[in-house]
Formats: sequence, C-alpha cells, structure tokens
Amino acid sequence: MESSVKTKGIAAAFMVVLALFCTSSTHGADGFDSVRCGSDLRKALLGRKMSNERIVVLQERHKDLGLKDLGGTEISDRIFLISWRICGEEYVLLEHQGVVRDVLKFPKHSKDSPQFIGSCQLNGHDVPGAAIGVLKNEDGVEILPAVIAWKIDDKQIKFVKLQTEGLRCSRDGIITTDGGL
Repeated sequence: MESSVKTKGIAAAFMVVLALFCTSSTHGADGFDSVRCGSDLRKALLGRKMSNERIVVLQERHKDLGLKDLGGTEISDRIFLISWRICGEEYVLLEHQGVVRDVLKFPKHSKDSPQFIGSCQLNGHDVPGAAIGVLKNEDGVEILPAVIAWKIDDKQIKFVKLQTEGLRCSRDGIITTDGGL
C-alpha cells in the first residue's frame, strides 16, 4: 500500500512539472520565435501564429532581432497588414485570423519616395482593391507615380507585384514615418 501511495505521489508530481513545463514553453511563444537575423525571414514567418500580447512585451522579448512595430492597418474585415522592423530591415506582413499569410521585404522609402497604402490607377483606370508601395513625390500633384507597388490580393491573401509603367496612386495613401509629405 505504501508503494502505491508513493507511486501516485511521484505520478502527481510528474504531472505538475509537465504542466508547468508546457505552460512556460508556450506562454511566450509567438511568430517571431523562429526568426534569426541573417536567415530567410519570409520563410521563418509564413504560417506562424502571431501573439496577441502587448507590442512592448514582444519588442522586449525579441531585442536580439531589433523588433519594432511600425504600424498596421485593416485591409478588410478578414485581413490585417502590419509593418515591422526586423534585423534592421522593414517587413510587411499580411495576417488572417492571427496567422501570417504573406511577407514582403519592403524597400527603402523617404520624403522623396514615400511609402503608401491605398488606391491606384493604371493608365487612368482604377486598380481594384488596396495597393502598397513606394511613390515618387511630386509637388502639387495628387496622384503620384509608383516607383514599386504590390496589389493586396484579399482572396489569396498575398502580395502581387504590379507593373509600374502607367501606375499612379493617391497621395492620400501616404503612411510613411519619414516625412513623406
């Protein structure tokens, strides 16, 4: 009988330790856990579930990545776009139900070449849906030429590169943090 009680006590202790181990290992888990500077960040992030915790907590946990939230926007009722600085580069993620569906390493932008999210026209015709990219800033012009741009395909939840010849986008969509107006 004493052996049976001892065995039950050991089993109970093992279950408590196992529960604590599992809880602590998943508590801090987020989509950035698999990211390493110098590796393929797109591959490391695709399909990962992102944490719903406070941004400052994520940034603190991933100081080694230089992680910084650069802002986000709702593209549709099912897609969220968020920009991150990771390992010194800017990446834009498309998320659906908290899972990363596509990742775009975003090109450098500046006051002369501001970042935008919004509507565009190709040869005077509206491009359906939202686009993201870099514009060529021109004073006194409301529709600016695109330097590089991607359409956000909300059905496949992907970035689709757009041709830039004849592509012009609204100045209203400039979201840059580097003085793009």
